[in-house]
Amino acid sequence: MTSLAQSARTLEKARRLLCSLEDFIRDSLIGARERGVRDFARIAAVTAADTIYRIDRISEAAIMEWFGRRWPVAWPVELVMEGVGEEAPVTFPRGVSVDRTVWKCILDPIDGTRNLMYDKRAAWILAGLAPQRGARNRLGDIVVAAMTELPTSKQWRSDQISAIRGCGPPGIVAEAVDCRPCPPALRTARRGTRQSLVLRPSKAKDCRHGFASLVRFFPDGMALTAEIEESLWRALYGQPGTGSPVVFDDQYISTGGQVYELLSGHDRMVADIRPLVFGRLGLKSVLVCHPYDICTALILDEIGGVIESPWGGPLRAPLDTTSPVAWVGYANPALARAIRPAFRRALERHLGGRGDHLS
Repeated sequence: MTSLAQSARTLEKARRLLCSLEDFIRDSLIGARERGVRDFARIAAVTAADTIYRIDRISEAAIMEWFGRRWPVAWPVELVMEGVGEEAPVTFPRGVSVDRTVWKCILDPIDGTRNLMYDKRAAWILAGLAPQRGARNRLGDIVVAAMTELPTSKQWRSDQISAIRGCGPPGIVAEAVDCRPCPPALRTARRGTRQSLVLRPSKAKDCRHGFASLVRFFPDGMALTAEIEESLWRALYGQPGTGSPVVFDDQYISTGGQVYELLSGHDRMVADIRPLVFGRLGLKSVLVCHPYDICTALILDEIGGVIESPWGGPLRAPLDTTSPVAWVGYANPALARAIRPAFRRALERHLGGRGDHLS
C-alpha cells in the first residue's frame, strides 16, 4: 500500500474520484431542491455522531449509488460516514471484508446541514482518503482531500477545492462550478461549466482589522469560550473598548466553511475548542467537531496555512465519526507564530490541563 499511496498517477486518479463523488452529491441535492422536495429539516434519525435530517438521507442515497457504480473495483475501500456502518462496516465492492480494503474514505456529505436546510448559508461536502491501516488510521494519514460547496438557492456558483499531500500550492486544484437552475434547453451550455479559482490566504501578520474567531455556536460553553477569546485579544492587542474594534468575529456553522474562509483570505484565524471547554465544564455533548468534519485540513496545510492542535502539534484523531477534535487554523505561519504563545497561555489560564487527546 505504501507504493500505491506514493504513486503520483494513483493519487491524481483518487483526487479526481473524490471530486466526481462530490459533484454527484451536490447535483443530487440541487436536483431534489429543484424538483420541489420539501421538509429538508425533518429529523430522520439520531446517531452517536449527530442528528440526521431528511436532507442527509438524500445525500446518503446519492453516495451509495455513486460508490456502487463508479468506485474502481480494483481499489476496495471502507466508507466512514455518520449514519452508516454503525452495525457493520460499509465497503465497496459491497461485502468485501475491511481487511481486504486498500483505502479508507472518511466523508461528511453535508457539513453545515442547518445552514443549507434553512437556505441560510452554503454548506460543504468534505472527503479525505487514506491508505487503510484499520484502527490505527489517523487524520495525518489522509493523502487526498476534496471539499465542494453546497450552495443556497440564490447562488449560481459552487466552489470545489482538492489537494494531494506533499504537492504544495501548485498541487491545489480550485474551481468554480456553475450550478444555477436553468431551462433544459440551456442546461448543457451553462450548467456544469468550470473555471479556475485563485485562492489567496491572508498574508497578514496579525488579526487587527480582520476576521478571527473562536467557535461558539451553542449556549453551552459560550461564556467560557468568550472569556478565553477576550483574554487572548487583550493579551495581543490591549484592552477592549478603547477605540474601534480591531478583530471581527464570524460564526460560520460549518468546519469546512471555516477552513474555506482561511483558504480564501477571508479569515486569519479560526479555533474550535469546544471539546476542551465542555470537558472543563463537565458537559457531555456530541455537538463538537469530529474527524469527518476536519478531514480536509490537508488542503490548508498544502496551500501554506497552519492547522494544528490548540496546544500546538499535529491533529492525531482517529478516522471515525465520534472522536472529539479541538483544532486551530491560521492563514499563514507568521500568524501562527504571533498568536500561538498567547493562545496557549489563555487556554492554560482558563482550562488548566492540556487535553492533547482531543486533537
